[in-house]
Amino acid sequence: MPLINFGSVLNFAETLENNALDVTTKLSRQDACADLREMLEQFIRDIRKNIQTVQRTRRENVTEMILEPIKDFTRASFELEVADSELENPTREQALKLIRSQAQNAERYYAEAAGKIKALPEVSRALKSLGKKHAAHLRKLDTV
Repeated sequence: MPLINFGSVLNFAETLENNALDVTTKLSRQDACADLREMLEQFIRDIRKNIQTVQRTRRENVTEMILEPIKDFTRASFELEVADSELENPTREQALKLIRSQAQNAERYYAEAAGKIKALPEVSRALKSLGKKHAAHLRKLDTV
């Protein structure tokens, strides 16, 4: 499905964040992730803030929603399917791989979205900032 305007870009950003929140929350409850729990709980707090940022950005720039068309940008390459079975009793390595893939995907999405929406500088900056937060999660994951 194409992301054709400001609203669709931010709606999908919220979807990505909610999916990351769901995955991270479920993994944080797993026994195999006991030593990662503190880090995962911080990620959960960060993701909740990201959702608020996306919602605030959409609200504050609602007048721009219809005005700025976006070309050649689709959801398909950013849609990650995580089966419930992957979240049930994963090994520590499997959990880390899932969390890492969520963060890499979000970082890539925000970088591309910021480029596509550069005509709206405030929105582009917000998207770049969200991407940097996911990059920080990746750096933290590299230390465990």
